[in-house]
Amino acid sequence: MAKNSFLLHILLFFVVILSLFYGILSQYELEELTWLDDKDDEISMFHSQHSSMRKCDFTSGKWVFDQSYPLYDSSCPYLSTAVTCTKNGRPDSDYEKWRWKPHGCEIPRFNALEFLGRMRKKRIMLVGDSIMRNQWESLVCLIQSVIPMARKTVTYVGPTMAFHAMDFETTIEFCWAPFLVELKKGPENKRILHLDMIEENAKYWRGADVLVFDSAHWWTHSDKYSSWDLIMEGNSFYRNMNPMVAYEKGLMTWAKWIDLNLDPRKTRVFFRSMSPRHNRENGWKCFNQREPLEFFSHPHVPEPLLVLKEVLRGMSFPVSFQDITTMTALRRDGHPSVYSKFVSQTGKQHLGDYKSDCSHWCLPGVPDTWNEMLNVML
Repeated sequence: MAKNSFLLHILLFFVVILSLFYGILSQYELEELTWLDDKDDEISMFHSQHSSMRKCDFTSGKWVFDQSYPLYDSSCPYLSTAVTCTKNGRPDSDYEKWRWKPHGCEIPRFNALEFLGRMRKKRIMLVGDSIMRNQWESLVCLIQSVIPMARKTVTYVGPTMAFHAMDFETTIEFCWAPFLVELKKGPENKRILHLDMIEENAKYWRGADVLVFDSAHWWTHSDKYSSWDLIMEGNSFYRNMNPMVAYEKGLMTWAKWIDLNLDPRKTRVFFRSMSPRHNRENGWKCFNQREPLEFFSHPHVPEPLLVLKEVLRGMSFPVSFQDITTMTALRRDGHPSVYSKFVSQTGKQHLGDYKSDCSHWCLPGVPDTWNEMLNVML
């Protein structure tokens, strides 16, 4: 009985001490809770905005002229010469100032510090062809200005290049894989496209937190500029295969790899739709264009887009589809055209002697909008 009484007194003593301890902490706790309440409001606001963005159809809208753009200038040191159109002598700059306005919502202006804060300690990799390289350069230029010179660098490994934001431990990488599947040299230096082989490319994708893919242009090159000599599937060789049949088979190999090798709890995967070209009239369709089209009288859905959507529908992995095709098709003014290399004053008298690039995009320019959309989707 005495022992039980002693234990009861000990228990009451600790209860008193704990109550005093919590009484002392309550002021500090109150301050912490007030701070958390403020953050909760911000978080609620962010989630509310994010929810409204999810309901927004980014594909339907119009290009509006905005003097507050661009978000960086062509002095960004990470731009390829071929896309610095202003530096190369392009006389107009309005193409830098158009902003995509979806019907019924606004795409938030890109905020570099906010983006880097969310992507802290993450690997972001953009995989595809030279148009994806275009987008990678845009994304790097959107963020690099807020990072001190000594705290950023670019490294190269195999077919990849990586921009490192050291203080955020964030990397933004580009991986060259225009078919996603493997293109190899065979006997007699023949280029062989292997529709069922992908690991030589995919080994670089492992461990990324965010993967953004594109693949279309190299599948649609005409016979004269075909990107392969032979197609191989299993042990069979094909000299002639419908490019869209080959494209579907290649995408199926990619889809299978994603389904089997990635965990949606660890990796976000996006597939960006094809960037339209304005190559009719031997590439001069985009020359001297100064503003976007307002609409299409006869909207056209490219066949690769239909194939891609069908493959994505059959996947078990939740891939986010970023459809930029229709909005981008309105921007025939945004290509380098003859200004993919420096054009002197004398050269401007003979522009017909230059090759016109109506596939890639001047930077700053259209790919910045793709990245603002990607930022929202992330």
